[in-house]
Amino acid sequence: MTITRLTQYAHGGGCACKIPPGELEAVVAGLVGAETPNGPGELLVGLDDGDDAAVVKIMRGTAIVATADFFTPVVDDAYDWGRIAAANALSDVYAMGGTPVVGVNLLAWPRELLPMELAAEVLRGGLDVAREAACHVAGGHSVDDPEPKYGMAVTGVADPDRILRNDQGAPGMPLTLTKPLGIGVLNSRHKATGEVFAHAVATMSALNRDASEAALKAGVVCATDVTGFGLLGHLHKLARASGLTARVDAAAVPYLEGAREALRGGYVSGGTRRNLDWVRPHLDPGSASEDELLLLADAQTSGGLLIAGEIPGHPVIGELFPAHGDGITIQVR
Repeated sequence: MTITRLTQYAHGGGCACKIPPGELEAVVAGLVGAETPNGPGELLVGLDDGDDAAVVKIMRGTAIVATADFFTPVVDDAYDWGRIAAANALSDVYAMGGTPVVGVNLLAWPRELLPMELAAEVLRGGLDVAREAACHVAGGHSVDDPEPKYGMAVTGVADPDRILRNDQGAPGMPLTLTKPLGIGVLNSRHKATGEVFAHAVATMSALNRDASEAALKAGVVCATDVTGFGLLGHLHKLARASGLTARVDAAAVPYLEGAREALRGGYVSGGTRRNLDWVRPHLDPGSASEDELLLLADAQTSGGLLIAGEIPGHPVIGELFPAHGDGITIQVR
């Protein structure tokens, strides 16, 4: 098969192509607090705090976790893109403390520009990661589109009394990060140069299943995952929803090899800069440089979990404190 640089068919890449968080919140503001429909189930987690997935209790001891996630090519290899996109979609279920049950494919494809054999490779990659997660894949939906996009809508199950939410943080809880940052700048470099970063692909395609299970075992009640809004963006949402301030120890945050070099090379996505602009009014940067803040705001694709609790084998990068009182939700030290 002829090598095709899929990233050249996309205006952005991966979760960096998300609608900026401030704009998105304005769009959905009118949907928050809508009247509850007279239907089955009890909505436990909805739009209110911008959590990772919807959670509906359907019976005693059982809740449904529902999410959808898709994006433009983040790497040139079709199979790897499929694996990464599936892992990213499944992550939303793990971030809520759930277990994925079934996924359906979401595929947009420029059928007159790219061979359908490449689309088959994308779907194969998604299927292989779903199988690794013991999650069924059953059908989906496809459209002819000028820009390739792929992801999944995933449904999972969880114990309604043991879900992970972004609004359950408490003062004194440590903050644990389960994957290193730097995915965004390495992906930007890959898109610009064609260089392949195998360790970044491995990180993005790795499931967050074990971290989620460890969090539940440790009695954690508050978590989120780190994707397109960067560590700072997702931490801001968690601290805001919990009515707290988070302190980040910048020296404790792990990064992928080559991330700082990519930053110095200027491979910073527009999404990353928008993330930092969004949180800046709520940020006490301390002595952190602008470059350090850009890395902390780096738009991740299929990043790790940010857990309000200590999980063995993963670094503690900060702690939650009582609200600062002046709108500051994050302090960097």
